[in-house]
Amino acid sequence: MSLNVYAVATPFVIALALAEFAWCVARRNGYYSFQDSIASMGTAVMNQCVNVAVALLVLPLFTQLGQYAPWRLDASSPLSLVALFLGVDFLFYWFHRFGHRTNIGWAAHSPHHSTEELNYAVALRASVTQRLFSFLFYWPLVLVGFPPEAVLAMVAFHLVLQFIPHTRVIPKLPAWVESWLNTPSHHRVHHARNDAYIDKNYAGFLIIWDRMFGTYAEETEPCSYGLTTPANTWDPTAINFQAWARLAADAVATKSHWDRLRLWVMPTGWRPADLPPRALGYWKQEGREVKYHSRELPGVRGYLVFQLFASMPFMLLVSHHASPLSGWQKVALSLLLWAMATAWSGMLESKRWSEALELARVLAMGVAVTLWLVRAGAPQTWSALTASWLMVSLVWLRVARGGASRRSQRTFFPG
Repeated sequence: MSLNVYAVATPFVIALALAEFAWCVARRNGYYSFQDSIASMGTAVMNQCVNVAVALLVLPLFTQLGQYAPWRLDASSPLSLVALFLGVDFLFYWFHRFGHRTNIGWAAHSPHHSTEELNYAVALRASVTQRLFSFLFYWPLVLVGFPPEAVLAMVAFHLVLQFIPHTRVIPKLPAWVESWLNTPSHHRVHHARNDAYIDKNYAGFLIIWDRMFGTYAEETEPCSYGLTTPANTWDPTAINFQAWARLAADAVATKSHWDRLRLWVMPTGWRPADLPPRALGYWKQEGREVKYHSRELPGVRGYLVFQLFASMPFMLLVSHHASPLSGWQKVALSLLLWAMATAWSGMLESKRWSEALELARVLAMGVAVTLWLVRAGAPQTWSALTASWLMVSLVWLRVARGGASRRSQRTFFPG
């Protein structure tokens, strides 16, 4: 695609998230948890890179499929754009429902629900495997004649719009709005793990699909957010692949070849008959909600906030359509961003290896990106800023963080 909607929308998304964060801090309402927010934002940076890779993979497939369309629709006309948007919204409902009602769909989608908060940082915690599944649902739009580039762009625009309902700040809206729009109230229900709210409100933009197909629920009681079996980690790899690992383990453990095949497409939670029921997770103690929290490395918060803001330009070097990096360089930088999110999670959980991984990541990213920018003929300011970031990060890690870690090693490192 000539234009990456995700990259273009990034400033708007960041501005809205910062505005909500400032409001919540001023109100002291507790809607943001530092650890949860860092984990969500780290995962978001990774996911942006995956979005680009998947779109580049799907576009040739959609282009090939479009050759079988009986006619070509003009995606530039207002009527066609409205029709395309409604088509994406309708198919998204079924994709989202698939993501909750089947084992394989839930494995791909559940990382988005793994956070126990609901805010605009949470909205960005998406699964790295979900995006491929979502594009597999939109092929009918290509077959009816919409240009593949227009379909992918509209899917991206539709996804950006879904950022807005992920908030507790906006109360219920007037009934005439709640009747047709997927409002924050409706989406709070969707993210809740209350028994009454499980598997409800799959809508993307229009709540009418849930009302039509019997999956609508109104927000009538306070919501508790997250999975009924909590992830209990900030590690992005574990969050993204825990459910996949459980399914793979069941496929290996069962003695039934038929169950080994159908396990993936059976209803969520289904297990082969020769395996015992899976133990349920516990998110309540004595009737009260208990959220996951870990002991983090001392003095790490300032460093993580600095790195979070610094990671945005690196993410854009992967995701933006005007990036000077080559394909293989974007892949390499994406892997380094994954290492970044992993190191952050280790710091939040006081893992022994986290600072060594972060040091290696900072060195590799700083040196490589500086050289790539110079060789690509990018503005000298870019490479200078990257080199400056590298030096500040190294000093922070080895002086400020290193000293704090040595003083607190016996207290904060298990075993």
